[in-house]
Amino acid sequence: MAGPIAFTVNGAAAELAIDPATPLLWALRDTLNLTGTKYGCGVAACGACTVLIGGHATRSCVTPLEAVRGRAVTTIENKDSAVLRALQRAWIAHQVPQCGYCQSGMLMAAMGLIHAVAEPSDAQIDAAIDNICRCGTYPRVRAAVHEAARALRNPD
Repeated sequence: MAGPIAFTVNGAAAELAIDPATPLLWALRDTLNLTGTKYGCGVAACGACTVLIGGHATRSCVTPLEAVRGRAVTTIENKDSAVLRALQRAWIAHQVPQCGYCQSGMLMAAMGLIHAVAEPSDAQIDAAIDNICRCGTYPRVRAAVHEAARALRNPD
């Protein structure tokens, strides 16, 4: 081990002295007690573990802790994000979640998309939010992303 790994999580400094090969997902959940990021498949297929690293949606189950050294990580617990708040309001308005298990990862993927594209098309939403949701509320996800993006472009 080459010493503690320092990074930020939701704007707060973090420094972990654990195996640098530990998947970020487990560092967040088990060491930092940020349990909003979910374990789904462990092979980066389902998206339940999606977080933002440097503003980009990333599957944390296959991202080694070493990869975030000196970087900014954003999880669903981020309380200071206007984008996340707009998405959460739209998610509720469009009744996106059913069981809810995949929602934190889906919201993070949507947040990464809106950071990159202020007015995403349906095709961009489908490409960016490739999370697997067995409830199948993808049309509601698209509607909610459009509403959140619109609200962010045109604040009241």
